[in-house]
Amino acid sequence: MLNSTQLLRRLVPFCQNSCRSSRIVCYLRTDTPSPAWKGSQKICFQRLRGAGNRSLETSAAAVAEAPVEEAIDTSLISHDGSINIRNIAIIAHVDHGKTTLVDSMLKQAKVFRENQSVATRIMDSNDLERERGITILSKNTAVRYKGFKINIIDTPGHADFGGEVERILNMCDGVLLLVDAVEGPMPQTRFVLRKALDLNKKVIVVVNKIDRPSARPDWVIDATFDLFVELGATDEQCDFPVVYASGANGIAGSDPKDLAEDLAPLFEAIVREVAAPSVDLDAALQMLVTNLDYDEHKGRIAIGRVTGGRLDRGGVVGITKPDDLKPRQGRVAELYVYDNFARVPAESVMAGDICALTGLGDVTIGETVCDKDVPTALPTITVEEPTVRMTFSVNTSAFAGREGKFVTSRQIKERLDRELERNLALRVSPGESAESFIVSGRGALHLGILMENMRREGYEFAVGPPKVITKQVDGHLNEPFEEAVVELPEAHVGSAVDLLGQRKGTMQDLSNSTGGLTRLTYRIPTRGLLGLRNALLTATRGTGMLTTIFKDYAPYCGELSSRENGSLTASAQGQVTSYALDSAQNRGRMMVTPGDEVYENQVVGIHQRAGDLGINVCKRKQATNVRSATKDQTTVLQEAFKPSLDEALEYIGDDELVEVTPGSVRIRKNPNFKSRK
Repeated sequence: MLNSTQLLRRLVPFCQNSCRSSRIVCYLRTDTPSPAWKGSQKICFQRLRGAGNRSLETSAAAVAEAPVEEAIDTSLISHDGSINIRNIAIIAHVDHGKTTLVDSMLKQAKVFRENQSVATRIMDSNDLERERGITILSKNTAVRYKGFKINIIDTPGHADFGGEVERILNMCDGVLLLVDAVEGPMPQTRFVLRKALDLNKKVIVVVNKIDRPSARPDWVIDATFDLFVELGATDEQCDFPVVYASGANGIAGSDPKDLAEDLAPLFEAIVREVAAPSVDLDAALQMLVTNLDYDEHKGRIAIGRVTGGRLDRGGVVGITKPDDLKPRQGRVAELYVYDNFARVPAESVMAGDICALTGLGDVTIGETVCDKDVPTALPTITVEEPTVRMTFSVNTSAFAGREGKFVTSRQIKERLDRELERNLALRVSPGESAESFIVSGRGALHLGILMENMRREGYEFAVGPPKVITKQVDGHLNEPFEEAVVELPEAHVGSAVDLLGQRKGTMQDLSNSTGGLTRLTYRIPTRGLLGLRNALLTATRGTGMLTTIFKDYAPYCGELSSRENGSLTASAQGQVTSYALDSAQNRGRMMVTPGDEVYENQVVGIHQRAGDLGINVCKRKQATNVRSATKDQTTVLQEAFKPSLDEALEYIGDDELVEVTPGSVRIRKNPNFKSRK
């Protein structure tokens, strides 16, 4: 049992904020055990609900079990009143080393114990991110360096997840632009840099992977400067600081030939070059919700940066947005700040810091958490419109319902509606029937990640081929165009040029890259990119690398040639046999293996000619009682092509559907296609 002295010492941390509830009991004490107490002699202690007439000792024992949460961190306010916080985002092209650099920053900031086993790519916590080696969802963390708190936001590098990049930039005051020391600026470097410059964020250029033998830092800096100029950067923005680094080795420096033994030069550049948050600590509370998370116990978690005033745990706040005539109110149940790769409970958060809060169950991205008495909204987040759409529908194949847990249109719609809450670049509208929905996104990868997540969660559905979203401009039909960059060996340039030309691509540049590679830059309609990746790999024998970025809308450029090869379809339902495949493989490349279950009109292979062909892959060898004079021959089957979800989406034609289930990805003919023609 606690004595009075122990009780008072336990209660001191609860007294750093004024009492806001009628359920507060106050006690007096003559000494001041906490410097943050500011000499006050009042100790406040909230009586547990339902305590009734229980003794003080009983309530004290219950309070002793409660976690002690710290009040506002006064160490982050310097003697001159400035805030010792730096909010930065790390942006770059895909695979230029963002997440690896963050790993090294966390380790050198002593986030982990010396004997703690830490995986690589710590920030990529999503299974899909680790499998694909890309960042899909932005993440927050924070480190301490010489009295400064540095909030770090790792953002996606792929333009299909630009919705993440655009809203996350609203939380930071500066960005680290990572550029590969060999490749230099790439298409998606242009995308994220343009966003940062438009928002007038301070840019620190980090030339990463400087330890590569073929590194060419001078050329990379010149190319980056040209990119700044091309994007209309101001003279001040073009005078960007440069840090050379190797994220994998955890070293950095201001001279590529003289690197320090750690990342201290990078931390110093962040503290020196990125301005402290420009906020008013005495203003009315304002926080723009820029991200959402969910916890099965705490419910919806709103994440954002406090831009004015102070946010307190347990306080009543307003929730509003521009043109909102009647703001809502809610109470902040729990409040967290980011520190050392974790969410740490906090009593208060001052302006300039990034925090997460619970209790506001209906809050959405783009809304402002504000003072309930001064409900002033911040500008909402603007995200570029989607360019590709696909139709999601209930699976109606012969195998429908075998593998999925969620199969009805209601369940699919509820899942899509939940995705809309945090995926700002996504759009969902009703389809042609009550069992279909048109889902629009920033690209095929954007929608493909959504489908992969849904199937892993137990959903079963069918999707149609991706279609571009066209617009009418001044009475003319316009379609989206993209910039495509292909790097490949010189021996395969001719094949790639022919392929891109067939898809209405126009060459913009041809240059030599490093390692004997040639770089082709094309302007091409988004329609021409659908299914291009696999075709390019085939044409270049697996050596071509394709990256794309949305450019603009331009007049429709005419019809594109359709898929050259038709499909082989199953003529009957049953189990695939090796006897049937032995003869069927002469017709094309098979997608099934012996023992697979198939149904009528399922696509079981790629025809070697144009047009579709129905074949029986379930045929069995007839058994007779006549002994054969010849010995049975061994059946040799070619390796089957088992398409992944992304490959299936690239392959399908207008009259086909992809059947997506937790255990399988199948392609089948669309029975309703002819009726729509």
